[in-house]
Amino acid sequence: MKTQIADSVLALVEGDITEMQTDAIVNPANARLVLGGGVAGAIRRKGGPAIQAECNKIGGTHVGGAVITTAGSLKAKNVIHAVGPRMGEGHEDEKLRNATLNSLKLADRHNLKTIAFPAISTGIFGFPMERCAAIMLKTVIEYLKDKTGLQEVAICLFGRDAYQVFENRLKKEPSQ
Repeated sequence: MKTQIADSVLALVEGDITEMQTDAIVNPANARLVLGGGVAGAIRRKGGPAIQAECNKIGGTHVGGAVITTAGSLKAKNVIHAVGPRMGEGHEDEKLRNATLNSLKLADRHNLKTIAFPAISTGIFGFPMERCAAIMLKTVIEYLKDKTGLQEVAICLFGRDAYQVFENRLKKEPSQ
């Protein structure tokens, strides 16, 4: 599903984010930037050790923050590591919004044109998918309505159920 937002496109994709051929993919990171399991583990396995080595040099970032590395042998050119919230730590909605927004700003600062997000924090961090969809879609739509060099923002969802949640939410969002 694709929708036009000002001069950019917002796309929902069902698939494997490690296969996206974008300027950047977003890794739903932990604050220490250790690529362990889930999406981060898949990025580490497919991208090779260079990504973790760069993360180790950076050392970490705060919840809601984002940092950028190269993408090793992935199809994407860069990985943006966005630290989403763990359920129960407090202010989770604001932290997820910040992780999304800071990733978009970082992509613009690096003159990237295309970026792909997963559903941040919905794996082992326990964030509810419906709430994630509402926050991420609203944040992306608001960002794309403003001045940006991003041409396409994709949200790449693993599995039909996750895709359906985001698709249903996007249909409810005012996009213009």
